[in-house]
Amino acid sequence: MYTYQSRVGFSQSDVNQNMSVTSIIDVFQDCSCFHSDDLGVGFYKLHPMNYAWVINYWEVEFLKFPKYSDRIEVGTFPYEFKGFMGCRNFFIRDMEGNFLVKANSIWAFMDWEKMLPVRVPKEISDKYESEEKLDMTYSPRKIRLPEGDDVKVSEKDKVIIQRSHLDGNGHVNNGQYIKIALEQISLSGDMNRLRVEYQSQAHLGDEIHPFIYEKDNKITVALNNSESHPFAIVEVTV
Repeated sequence: MYTYQSRVGFSQSDVNQNMSVTSIIDVFQDCSCFHSDDLGVGFYKLHPMNYAWVINYWEVEFLKFPKYSDRIEVGTFPYEFKGFMGCRNFFIRDMEGNFLVKANSIWAFMDWEKMLPVRVPKEISDKYESEEKLDMTYSPRKIRLPEGDDVKVSEKDKVIIQRSHLDGNGHVNNGQYIKIALEQISLSGDMNRLRVEYQSQAHLGDEIHPFIYEKDNKITVALNNSESHPFAIVEVTV
C-alpha cells in the first residue's frame, strides 16, 4: 500500500467548500504515479520505453466529501494483474483513519508506439505487492445508456479539445473527460457514486459532443465523437 498525507486546498474546492470531484480524481492519479515512481517503474522509466498505463474504468464511492483545509490521507494499492490489465483501489481517509472516498479502477498496459495493449512485463508487475480489495461496490465495467420512455435526453454544445486538456503523454487526461462531463449537468444533491468507462482516445482539435441521459437518480453523459461513438461515458448517482 502506498499513502501520502495532504491538505485540501482552496483551489481544490468547489462552491460548497467540498473537495471537487475532479480534484479527487487528480489526487488519486497522482497517488498511483507517486507509487510507481517510488518503485522505479513510473513515468520516467516507462515513457522512454513507449509504455504507459491507460485507465479503462473508474468507480468512485463518496462516503463524505473532504472539506477545504481538511488534512487527509490519500492511498492506493493494486489487487490484481492479469495479462495486460491491472486493477487498483484508491481511498481518501481523514486523520482518524475513517474512509471518506473509496474507488476501484481498471487499467491497460499500452505500447504507445504500436497503440496496442501488451502483457505487463514480469519485472514491472513484480515490483508491486497486491492486497485484498476494498470493501465497496464493484459494478460491471460496461456502462449502459438508459433506455425507455421515461428517459430525458438532451444534447449540449460541442467541446473542442485544447492543449490544456492534454497530459504528459500528449493525450487527453482521464480527469479531463470527467471535468467536461460534469460541466454539462446540474446536480440536485451531493454525488454518491461516479462511474466512468473510457472507450477511445480524443486528440488535440477533436470535437466532443455531449449527450445527457437522465433517469431516476442517475445522470449519464455520453461524450461522443462526430460519428456518435463515445470517447467516454460518465455516470453520476445522487
